Amino acid sequence: MKKIFFIVLIISSSIITAQNDGWHISTNENSDYTGIAIANGRIGMLSSSKPLQIQHVVLNNVYDVDPNLKVSQILHGMNFGNLDMYIDGEKIAEDNISNWQQTMDMKSAALTTNFNFKDKAKISCTVYALRNLQYTGYIDISVQATKKIDVKVTGKIITPKEYQSPKNTFQILKDVETTMPILQSVAKSPFEKHLVSTSGTFIWHNINSSREHERPELTHNVISDYENSLSFHYSIKKNESLDFAWTGAQCTTKDFSDPKSESERMVIFNLLNSKEVLLAQHKAQWNELWDGDIIIEGDLQSQQDVRLALYHLYAFGRGDSDLSIAPMGLSLQTPYNGHIFWDTELWMFPPLLMFNQDIARSLVNYRSDRLEPAKKRALNYGYQGAMFPWESDDTGEEATPPFALTGPFEHHITADIAIAFWNYYRVTQNKKWLTQKGYPLMKEVADFWVSRVTENNDGSYSINNVVGANEFAPNVNDNAFTNGAAITALEFAIKAAIEIEEIPNPEWQLVSEKIKILKLKDGTTKEHENYNGDIIKQADVNLLSFPLNIINDKASILKDLKYYEPKLSKEGPAMGKSIFSVLYARQGDVTNAYRLFKESYVPNQQAPFGALSEVATSNFSYFATGAGGMLQSVLFGFAGLDITDDGIIQKNPILPKEWKSLTIKGVGADKKTYRIDR
Repeated sequence: MKKIFFIVLIISSSIITAQNDGWHISTNENSDYTGIAIANGRIGMLSSSKPLQIQHVVLNNVYDVDPNLKVSQILHGMNFGNLDMYIDGEKIAEDNISNWQQTMDMKSAALTTNFNFKDKAKISCTVYALRNLQYTGYIDISVQATKKIDVKVTGKIITPKEYQSPKNTFQILKDVETTMPILQSVAKSPFEKHLVSTSGTFIWHNINSSREHERPELTHNVISDYENSLSFHYSIKKNESLDFAWTGAQCTTKDFSDPKSESERMVIFNLLNSKEVLLAQHKAQWNELWDGDIIIEGDLQSQQDVRLALYHLYAFGRGDSDLSIAPMGLSLQTPYNGHIFWDTELWMFPPLLMFNQDIARSLVNYRSDRLEPAKKRALNYGYQGAMFPWESDDTGEEATPPFALTGPFEHHITADIAIAFWNYYRVTQNKKWLTQKGYPLMKEVADFWVSRVTENNDGSYSINNVVGANEFAPNVNDNAFTNGAAITALEFAIKAAIEIEEIPNPEWQLVSEKIKILKLKDGTTKEHENYNGDIIKQADVNLLSFPLNIINDKASILKDLKYYEPKLSKEGPAMGKSIFSVLYARQGDVTNAYRLFKESYVPNQQAPFGALSEVATSNFSYFATGAGGMLQSVLFGFAGLDITDDGIIQKNPILPKEWKSLTIKGVGADKKTYRIDR
């Protein structure tokens, strides 16, 4: 199969009034601007402050090879999301508009930009990545004339300069009496792994196929090999509006054998469909997603921040895709090349599992679909079972740049995946999935850890020469989190075997009981064999208390918290503090829990919407890993929820003084609601 990517840009009659509430974030500041993602799990567009533009298009699971790093990199597609508009011969630009305002509507997953062009027109542009048509999007624009004006609009397909052998065409297809004008650009990806085809056309909503003679005349212009354009002129009377659409479809040979023809079909599908129907279906599917929601009363800023995080996780995933989510989701190609890390299983997966088991199933199936490459990798490195790559792409092979030590040595990812698998079963009780996909992978992971450990003279086991969660300490022995994750993966494999009436390998139990967890002299958990109080990149030891529940007595939890919080690097990813927040909340310390909840993301927020970057000193948006961390603070900390062998339970919820109430709705397969009031 080949993949298709589809965006529709629509120009509509309604001007949306800016709002600022629990569902809307509005801004009129565009000088210090970091975009947010408009995505549907298959395509992503990064918003822009420039009128009628997006920054780029990201194509999920379509990888090419970076020329410098020599590793795979998720593909930036042809940008078909930009329009040029001229009013009375003058091009609309940042310096000739006023009253610029953008509003993110998280409920409908829509970004609206409003502005005035002099005293001549009011313009509104709303961007959608249509949820109902998984490779499509929709940009809804209104041009309202306050004076009689002449308008020229140009729709463009801009091919990245790195692409090879671009070809640009325009043709008018015809079936019976229906004509279908198609602008098209076709090119090879930078290193020729894929053929990419993008088609586009204009749509006038009030002119159907029986009134095609009323359509404005279209003019084709190939501006360069990398810019293909289609234009029309239209006169608008005073106090009237112009409603039209620009629709584009982008297909690649990743998933379609004939991307050229398929991109044409998808454009035609939108050309001859009703805008009202398409948007109604899109909104209905987002309403269903929002059955899983977090409602905070009394703290509007926290409500907006939490909703924006949950929105992005929903926007980056799909329940019908069997694809995973990269650290930056579908917002950026950099800094992690669109690869899949532990970020998914440890940070993003738990909130999605609570609210949307369909998306969660895609995330775990992404790994089970790549089990065979993981088994080959284990064999290549002299181990048994399955050894998953630290960075994964569409192949399931190791995609980490060769210079990075994380590739050959950060092995806890293999345990993290198995832990996510058992948690998926705990919540869904899907025994068929466990039998066919879950246990086969968990068994191979357990066999890997049995082969990976080294037996010591005293009968204990060590896991030597690893990079742990704290990547500041490479090539260490007995890293706390790696060892704890291996113990947990082995224990979960035993439970999974028993659940489907298989006989577990007796070595799993033997090894899990004897893997070392080291201690400092005062009883604090020691991060690794040679740890001596160094600054750490992110949470490591404290993960043994949550989510692993290996260290579970209050005194030890607090001792580890107080020791390691001051060790966290200011340059590290902030999501580690969300673990500290959860643990303090579970010990009844709401003050420290709330403080760390805020510290886990506020320093990383970027103007104007609060988009999360990985660290406070960068402005790469949107860091989905950080979103997962802050959501876990709310769900597993303040709300007191936990994933257990008995399903999702609630124990000792706690409410920050800044909040009047906290409601978690749509939890688990039975869509339970939990409410905590002051």
